[in-house]
Amino acid sequence: MSDHALLATMVRVEQAWLDELVAHRVAPANAAADLSVLPLPAVEELAVSAEAGGNPVIPLLQALRAAAPEPTATWLHRGLTSQDVLDTSLVLCARAAVTVVRRQLADQVDLLAALVREHRHTPMVARTLTQPAVPTTFGAKAATWLQAVLDADERLASLAWPVQLGGAAGTLSAVVELAGTDTARDLRTTFAARLELAPSTPWHTRRTPITTLGDAAVTVTDAAGRLANDALALGRHEVGELRDGSAGGSSAMPHKANPTLAVLVRRAALTTPQEAATLHLAAAQQVDERADGGWHAEWHPLSLLLRRTVVAVAQTTDLVRGLEVDTDRMAHNLAAVAPALHAEQRAVAELTGRPTSETYLGVLDDLVTETLGRAAEHPSATDTTDSATRERP
Repeated sequence: MSDHALLATMVRVEQAWLDELVAHRVAPANAAADLSVLPLPAVEELAVSAEAGGNPVIPLLQALRAAAPEPTATWLHRGLTSQDVLDTSLVLCARAAVTVVRRQLADQVDLLAALVREHRHTPMVARTLTQPAVPTTFGAKAATWLQAVLDADERLASLAWPVQLGGAAGTLSAVVELAGTDTARDLRTTFAARLELAPSTPWHTRRTPITTLGDAAVTVTDAAGRLANDALALGRHEVGELRDGSAGGSSAMPHKANPTLAVLVRRAALTTPQEAATLHLAAAQQVDERADGGWHAEWHPLSLLLRRTVVAVAQTTDLVRGLEVDTDRMAHNLAAVAPALHAEQRAVAELTGRPTSETYLGVLDDLVTETLGRAAEHPSATDTTDSATRERP
């Protein structure tokens, strides 16, 4: 999601469109060219130049046309509008980011499933509203982390990756004038296929692809934050049931081993929802066939949201991998409040007249088994192209 990545991807989109125009004999054969070898402006220069037209595609196109030979320069971008290029580029960059995130989530599924299996019978205190409640197991707690990770990955797997192709006002009128109606219809499909994206009706002011992406990313940081919060709460000295293996130091207190990874993950979880909220606000402010600021408001929060998600999910993987579980401390804390933890059990037994169970864990073992079963069915997350060919209605 860096400026350099976006610049390279915009050139890739322009290349794909030029190749399609040549392949469909809309542009002459000698218009074909490799745009990647052309000199490009520095991203800082492009950013400054973008102010005049309100987006970076305009100065990029000027630079490409100045560097390209004829007739390539003449045929570059013909039929497109700036938003087609920038939206499609952002989708491609976002898909790359999501691919990285899903690989990390796949690792987390494996790590957490192993943790659940190891500790499914490790007894500990279940806490509600910060206070001791009833007995549980650490495996059950880890199973809730695992379920959240699986939920987040399912959201990412369901994303569609639509191309943006609409021309000046979403009608493709310039493409029809250039190529004819039948070829224009064909270009909608082949352009998307060349970029391995899904064909789509124009979404210039229908920003569902962006808001859905943002929401899915926040689901990831929600899951990460949930795990980090438990690591922080149970890692307090007076609790001592978990330890963040990162053990960061303090600038002033040499005795401290701060839970650095958990803190950084929690930071991301606390800040990403606001970026997604901005995407929804921008979507609600769309107007006419091309927006007057709502579109422009998306770029920074989307890139920031995805960058934070990529970093936080990697930190969460490291946190889980290095997590230290103190089963002795869990047993000690459980014993310290054991009589109170069975108050509900005694009240229910008195009501029903049935004898109390030894553990008071209900169907917890069944729930853990269900979670492990779901994890076992989880497909590899290294290939996120399955949804790329699904057309968004």
